[in-house]
Amino acid sequence: MQSPVNFMPSSLNGGDTILIVGHGSREDSGNQEIREFTEQWRAQRPDWRIELCFIEFAPPEMNAALLSAARSSRRVLVVPLILNAAGHVKMEIPEAIEGARAACPQTEILLAPHLTACDPILAILKRRLRKAMNALDMPDPTSTGVVVLGRGSSDRGANGEMAKMARWLMEEGDHELVDLAFTGITWPRLEKVVARQVLLGMRQVVVLPYYLYTGTLMQRIHRQVEHLRGQYPQVRFFCGEHFGFEKEIFALMDERVENLRAGVPDSRLPCDGCSYRELAHEMGHGHSHAHTHDHGHVHGPEHAHEHPHGHEHAHGHDHAHDHAHGHDHAHDHGHDHCHDHDHAHTAKEQPA
Repeated sequence: MQSPVNFMPSSLNGGDTILIVGHGSREDSGNQEIREFTEQWRAQRPDWRIELCFIEFAPPEMNAALLSAARSSRRVLVVPLILNAAGHVKMEIPEAIEGARAACPQTEILLAPHLTACDPILAILKRRLRKAMNALDMPDPTSTGVVVLGRGSSDRGANGEMAKMARWLMEEGDHELVDLAFTGITWPRLEKVVARQVLLGMRQVVVLPYYLYTGTLMQRIHRQVEHLRGQYPQVRFFCGEHFGFEKEIFALMDERVENLRAGVPDSRLPCDGCSYRELAHEMGHGHSHAHTHDHGHVHGPEHAHEHPHGHEHAHGHDHAHDHAHGHDHAHDHGHDHCHDHDHAHTAKEQPA
């Protein structure tokens, strides 16, 4: 695979480089899937110059790749291949962009939003749920509980995006129980949610992993479901897979690039109530901040980076992580900002 650290100047699209930012995993199978996604996207968009970098655990490393892209391009379009906005999206990617901007002031560098909780992601979840119901012996939604299972974060906004997806999934279907669970950092965990659903009379449980790519946590999820099958032999379980190669993911990435090129502002970044929104000003990033959502930012070309807030990434990390895109680290940090965890059981009826 071509490395973005060794960019050659290109005339395609007036010198644009599209730089995918993946998280990176200790489990290389997850990194390999992101590389395969990159190859497939290149095949779909042969006129685009598409490169890949990783925040950690895998080469090419983000800071070096950004700097190299900025030196060889008229414009760099940074597109995170990340589901939820936590510390990496809100702090580390913008900081890397600021470093590249300072080193290459002649190059325009724009940052797209992460994939976000949105209708295309909901379409993937709905399709996965239909597949699960077709595979079960008793495809009755009133007796089948659903668990949307994600990585978990110390950032309440990232957890809230998952809670929104669980709620949307319930409202557009007939399942009386669509609950949220996390594999780490925050609660509830899968075992607790399943125990509750069984007590409420569910005869089947569908686990829908909210992950882009494979990794150690996806492997752990399948082991957990096997354990639950033994613990509840009267209950039928179905465990889904990650969804990084679905058509909606490619379409979202296309949309991010087209919006950046068109100068379309984006106001989806969760800024409210977060102490880190002041940090960018204190760090002297030197950008004009036009606010449009609550105190929200217009992230157009003149300010195309995500404002650092809700950072789950303070110091004293307990790095055992594997985020919601198949990467394996938990950012179980000992700090107390933005830790207002919503445990988001989005059932139509909740027990007293």
